[in-house]
Amino acid sequence: MKNARLEEFRQVAYKYLGRAKDATFELTDAILLTHNVYSLADLSLSPIFRRKWPSIYEALQDSRPQRQKLMQLYIKQIPAEGRPLLAGDHTNWSRPDAVTLQERTYEHSGISIAGNKPITVGQGYSTIAWIPENEGSWALPLRHERITSWENPIEKAVWQLKQVCEHLPTRPISVWDSEYGCAPFVLKTANIAVDILVRLRSNLCLWGEPGAYTGIGCPRKHGNKFKLNEPTTWGEAASVFEVDDPKLKRVRVSLWKNLHFRKAVIRPMSLLRVERLDEQGNQRVSKPLWLAWVGEAMPPIEEVWRLYLRRFTIDHWYRFLKQRLHWTVPKLSTPKQCERWSDLMPLMTWELG
Repeated sequence: MKNARLEEFRQVAYKYLGRAKDATFELTDAILLTHNVYSLADLSLSPIFRRKWPSIYEALQDSRPQRQKLMQLYIKQIPAEGRPLLAGDHTNWSRPDAVTLQERTYEHSGISIAGNKPITVGQGYSTIAWIPENEGSWALPLRHERITSWENPIEKAVWQLKQVCEHLPTRPISVWDSEYGCAPFVLKTANIAVDILVRLRSNLCLWGEPGAYTGIGCPRKHGNKFKLNEPTTWGEAASVFEVDDPKLKRVRVSLWKNLHFRKAVIRPMSLLRVERLDEQGNQRVSKPLWLAWVGEAMPPIEEVWRLYLRRFTIDHWYRFLKQRLHWTVPKLSTPKQCERWSDLMPLMTWELG
């Protein structure tokens, strides 16, 4: 942000921190200026934090960041021209030793231990982020909230997406990983003004259009099967596009139209298969990427597949969140303290952006 815009942004954000906003605001500055942190008390040693170390814990206990107003402040920074590109995902805050922490759940963990499943005990957080650039790895979060024990990642993502899209001036495009490539997600987002580009698992089965009614029995809901791992069920693609990409080399994109999940007949999809080819035009070792477009008219085939390549930026933000903004350092004792601490992460990211 430019200096004048940044100053205005900080002044407005300061008002939305609720009680104990002075200590909370100094805490965010201390985080940004402190590279190595081993406990929350380390932040009290920063010259920008002009209080004693207990004030950090008091700030997290007393502060009430206004998420909705902060989200609207972030959205105001998005340029009006063009369609915003959003990315959604969720991550874990591992707390295996916090046996008295309420609301702990089993979460997927990217760190695997030999002989164990890739899970941990802690808290899950769901994020909707705006991707501001066509290149680079920067993502700016609009919402970053805890997934409670009575919610699941899909329900939380749908709720967050609805909150964001209600305040965006234009219809956005959102990109999602394969966990969200299912009937419940596409059904629950049907009434949200957003187009969805989602990755599909390669063992899924989709269905085509049922065809004309024969006049006998109940009308069919489904047509022929389309099994992603059985080429004999695919039929002829509606269109095929090939391009030489500077990084991916030869890429072929095939398109099929009017497919649907068995339990989501009312949400037709366009299906894309992205393959990397060798110099002879044969498929390379890497597995093909299956994508589904759900929503209004799809962008041209030569453009739409590239949008999904921008989804990785939210993974980079999670890494930045944990390694540089010290999100998982504090050993807070209540879910509310964890949430108030987590509410500061998008704010600091936007200040840096």
